[in-house]
Amino acid sequence: MAGKDNPWGKPPKDGDGGSGKDDGPSSETPSGDKSRGPRNPWLPPSGSGSGGDRPGSRRPANIEDIFKNRGPEGPRRRSGGPGGPGGPNFRIPQRPNGKSWLPLIIGGLVALLLVATSVHLVGPQEKAVVKTLGNYTRMLDSGLKVTAPWPIETVEIEDVEGVRAVQVPENRAQAKLILTGDQNLVDLSYIVRWNIKDLAGFKFSLADPIETVREVAEAAMRASVAEKTLDETFSGQGRAEIELDVRERMQRALDAYNAGITVIGVEIDKADPPADVVDAFRDVSVAEQNADAARNQARGYAQQVLAQAEGEAEAFDKVYEQYRLAPEVTRQRLYYETMERVLSQTDKTIVETDGVQTYLPLPEVNRRRSANGVGPVAPPSQSSGPQANTGGQ
Repeated sequence: MAGKDNPWGKPPKDGDGGSGKDDGPSSETPSGDKSRGPRNPWLPPSGSGSGGDRPGSRRPANIEDIFKNRGPEGPRRRSGGPGGPGGPNFRIPQRPNGKSWLPLIIGGLVALLLVATSVHLVGPQEKAVVKTLGNYTRMLDSGLKVTAPWPIETVEIEDVEGVRAVQVPENRAQAKLILTGDQNLVDLSYIVRWNIKDLAGFKFSLADPIETVREVAEAAMRASVAEKTLDETFSGQGRAEIELDVRERMQRALDAYNAGITVIGVEIDKADPPADVVDAFRDVSVAEQNADAARNQARGYAQQVLAQAEGEAEAFDKVYEQYRLAPEVTRQRLYYETMERVLSQTDKTIVETDGVQTYLPLPEVNRRRSANGVGPVAPPSQSSGPQANTGGQ
């Protein structure tokens, strides 16, 4: 600060050695300088004609200086032209001929907007509807198409061949209880697959096509399940019939609405009893299965007995035919067969000699001797007199 004015007080004296020390506005300050007060170091020096200040001196800032420095005649900022970039005096660079680039920029943006809203690329699986001033006018097939620019004509492109799916209910964890024909409740979850048949009807006939498909599917499912029993709903064949019936009902309802939708298929994803009674339902199912098993066993036994009776009756008819041809021979044969069948299952002793006791309990004696560890008693030989036989004849 040597050799320069002190911004906070009077200029340094020659005897200060350029130290820049300032003794403040003490008695050394002339009485005529008291009105000036402390000087602002950031204001440019003013000449003698401004407020009576001497050349090189500084004076306090006022409101006029603030607005003067922000105006066009103020000092230039270091960053560039008057007011700086983006300031109040910012200007777009001019063309070589001195004209502004703004009209060309606006024209280019307008041309780009016209081209972007006039040329449309429609995919191979897509179709587009054209609305002129908000009213439907025509349909566009796949390919590169040109229309009037926006806002005269607007184009809406949709995929008409892609398969779309609607889940009912939307959350599989949510229960969807439906009443069956035998007054039972079943928790059903199913998927409806569909696509767009008529894009104009799909766009302008329904306020919310997806919600309409969901509500029509639910109504058709309730009507179809109400015609089936609970067992049919759980069985595979019953499910297939319900799915086909729901698809037909939905298609009829959507065609009546002119919805432009084709129902491809309905698939039952889950068919369970209500969660509150699932344990009781399982107990009932087990009891029904046990009852079915018992009934099947009884039917098998009845069929077996019936077949045996029929076989015996057929055998008796054959014997009766032989009896009619030779009664004596047949009667004797029946007697022998009956005695053989009865006596073969009992312990017996047959004695064929006169004057001998007619019954000798040899089988019982042999059984007792065997229990005591003694060998069986041999029947008497033919030379000793009586002849015994412990066989089966």
